[in-house]
Amino acid sequence: MSSPRRRARSPRVPVRLRRDPVPWDRQPPTWREAKPGLIAEALHRASARPSGNWYVIGASRRLPPGQTLGRTVAGAEVVAWRDADGLVRAGPGACPHLGAPLRESRVRCGTLVCHWHGLALDGGPFAGWEPFPAFDDGVLLWVRLDRAGGETPSERPFVPPRPGLRDAVDAVYESVGRCEPEDVVANRLDPWHGAWFHPYSFVDLTVTGTPGGGGADDDGFAVEVSFRVAGRVVVPVRARFTAPEPRTVVMHIVEGEGEGSVVETHATPLGPDGLGRPRTAVTEALVAASDRRGFAVARAAAPLLRPLMRASAGRLWRDDMAYAERRWELRDGGRFPG
Repeated sequence: MSSPRRRARSPRVPVRLRRDPVPWDRQPPTWREAKPGLIAEALHRASARPSGNWYVIGASRRLPPGQTLGRTVAGAEVVAWRDADGLVRAGPGACPHLGAPLRESRVRCGTLVCHWHGLALDGGPFAGWEPFPAFDDGVLLWVRLDRAGGETPSERPFVPPRPGLRDAVDAVYESVGRCEPEDVVANRLDPWHGAWFHPYSFVDLTVTGTPGGGGADDDGFAVEVSFRVAGRVVVPVRARFTAPEPRTVVMHIVEGEGEGSVVETHATPLGPDGLGRPRTAVTEALVAASDRRGFAVARAAAPLLRPLMRASAGRLWRDDMAYAERRWELRDGGRFPG
């Protein structure tokens, strides 16, 4: 791993003015460094890690008390709701009586009441209906599907380290693409495409460390990059990309403005579409933190900032989903080595 070449930022001034901006087509090419074998090996290591059979099903805020959340995960219908204590409950999405879609049913005093015949489910086993373990980490909702995962189950999902939510601003972006989870993960394990594919957001990107290169970041990608604010104004940071489990890639800001902030990308298989093509849900959690005094204002304005954070993530994912879908198309046609 190469050694850091410069400090990512001044501790007092978070932004910089690029004196001599490099045109997009004159920036250093990254294709020689973005070796397919290196990305494939990182993907292979991620795929070999345990998940405990846990899958992200959505944002915690999408499930207020009294409502249901329905999602198909790996071909299985899942319904989730909150009980009278606010804890997440989950189970099969078909009513055990006559198969009604429970995602369309109502919640009364923490009990899920089927809208076809009034059968009430409190989250415990009933007439062959077996609940799924569920977990709310404060930002995301998880469900454990042992039959789909096929691994040794774990008591809790592997939630990456995050800033304390009381001291941070979080937002969650969700989208669905025609690809498999590995295509989403592979996209995130290719940091070299950032400044080329997303020039409106990233400039001056250099990968300073790769898995297997030795050093403290041996299992991740270390990156120096500047986030574009407006025109020549940028915010330089250092970041690290890791894959703690098969369907998750995490970017940690390790130095610079927002140090400690994370962007988690979770890929959840849904099931095939009408033509038999795979569909994958991308759930991206942004948890931003800062030690600057003014960040308290950002926390107070969190309800206004979250739509902006989701819009920014959505712009990136319109491109990145095309990357992931293209990767699946080539692999499905036998023209991709992955």
